[in-house]
Amino acid sequence: MAVLGSGPAGFYGAYKVMQGIKNAKVDMYEQLPVPFGLVRYGVAPDHPEVKHCQEKFTEVASAPNFTFIGNIRVGQDVSLKSLANHYDAVLFAYGASRDRKLGIPGEDRLDGIYSARDFVGWYNGLPEFSGLAPRLDLGDTAVVVGQGNVALDVTRILLKDVDSLRTTDITDHALATLAKSKVKRVRVVGRRGPMQVAFTIREVRELMKLLSVAFNPIDHNLLPPSLASLPRTAKRLTKLLMEGSTSTLAHAEKSWSLDFLLSPVKFLAASSTSSQLEAIEFARTKLLGSNPFDPAARVETSTDHETVPTSLAFRSIGYQSEPLPGMGELGIHFDTKRGIITNDYYGRLLSPMRGFNAERPLPGMYCAGWVKRGPAGVIANTMEDSFATAEAIIADWNNNAPFLDGGDGWETLKRDCLAKGVRTVSWEDWLKIDAAEKARGKALGKEREKFTSPRDMLGVLD
Repeated sequence: MAVLGSGPAGFYGAYKVMQGIKNAKVDMYEQLPVPFGLVRYGVAPDHPEVKHCQEKFTEVASAPNFTFIGNIRVGQDVSLKSLANHYDAVLFAYGASRDRKLGIPGEDRLDGIYSARDFVGWYNGLPEFSGLAPRLDLGDTAVVVGQGNVALDVTRILLKDVDSLRTTDITDHALATLAKSKVKRVRVVGRRGPMQVAFTIREVRELMKLLSVAFNPIDHNLLPPSLASLPRTAKRLTKLLMEGSTSTLAHAEKSWSLDFLLSPVKFLAASSTSSQLEAIEFARTKLLGSNPFDPAARVETSTDHETVPTSLAFRSIGYQSEPLPGMGELGIHFDTKRGIITNDYYGRLLSPMRGFNAERPLPGMYCAGWVKRGPAGVIANTMEDSFATAEAIIADWNNNAPFLDGGDGWETLKRDCLAKGVRTVSWEDWLKIDAAEKARGKALGKEREKFTSPRDMLGVLD
C-alpha cells in the first residue's frame, strides 16, 4: 500500500493496516524531507505533550515492512498513475495545504494581513513560510478573525511571555520577532455568539491562566440565563467564559477579548495610496431563530457597521485540501467546494464515472484525515477517522473486494525517480536530520532547533 502524507492520518492508517493484514507492506510518501506533518508544523510549540504521538509513529516506521520516502512530490516527481500501477492500494492522507480566504476587499492588497496557517507554519519552522517576517512591531492591537483552536493558538503565542517559549522547539527567528512585538491586546472576532464558538475548553482555559494577561468580560446578555439545561461540555465552557481570567484588567500588561456578532466587510488602509492595514470594517450580525443559544444557530448581517483600528490581522476561518495532479486521469473526484476527495464516509473513493455508487467504489483507492472529512477536530479525531478507513481496507481485503493490480511499489518506482535526479530521504536519513536538529537545539538551551529549508535538511546528509 502507498500512503500519501506522513502526518497523523497517514501514520495511524498505516499502523492499523499493518496490524490487521498479515505481511502488509507500506510505502509512505512525503513531499518534505522530514515526517510528521501537522504534528511537527501545526501543533503549538508550548504543547509538547500533544507531540508524543511521534513516538508511536517512529515505532511504526521502524517495522521491516515500512518504507519512508521523503522529499518527493506525488503528481510531479512520481505520477499518481505510476503509483496506481505498482500497488494494491493507495491511501490519500496528505491533509490540507492552504487556508480559506475571507474574500473581502483589501485582503490580498494590504500589508499586515496574515493567514493563521502561515503564521503557525512560520513559528513552527515550515519551510514554505520561513520568510514570512510578520510585522508585530507596528501597533499594540491585533485582530484574529475566527474563533477556533488555531485562532486561540495565535492569540496565545502573541500574548505569552516570550521567555516561556525559549526552551520549546519554536524557531529562533520567531523568538527574535516575538521579542520585538508591540502587541498588547488581541481581539478574537466571530460572526456568531459565545454558544457557537469552535474552540475547545482546554485552549480557552490556557489563555485564561496566562500570567499578566487579562480577559475582557463577555456581555452576559449573550450567555444563557441558566446553565442547568446545557450539555456538560457546553456548561463547562460557558462557566469558564463567565469566570474569566486569573489576571485582572487593572493589573495586567496585556489583554484579549472574544468579540461576537461581527462579520468582516473590508480591510482599510490609511489612504488610497497606502498599502498598510489601518483598520477592519465589520458588519454587525444577529442570531436567527427562537433560541440564540443553539450551537447550530445561524446569523443574518445587518446594515450597522463597526470599524476596528489595527495594523495587524490574522484570518483563521479554516484550512482546505487541494487535489493532486493526475487525480482526474484515475477517475478520482475532488469536491472543490468542500475541499475533500469524494468518498463513502468510510474512506472508499467514489467516482462520477461510477455514478458515485457507494456499492462500487474505485478499487484500491482510499482516503483518511482532513482530505476525507474536512479540516476539523484534533489529532485524536484524525486517529479515529484513520482507523475507520483502515478497517474498511482490511474488510475489503479479507472479503476479496477488487483492488489495484499490485506490484513491487517503491522498489520499482525508485529507479525511475533516480533517473530523473530526484533525491529522496529514507527513514535512516530522517534520523540523522533529527539528531542534528536536537544538537542545534541543545546549543541554544532548547529541545530542538528545526531546519527551515529543505536544502539545510539535505545538507546534513552530504
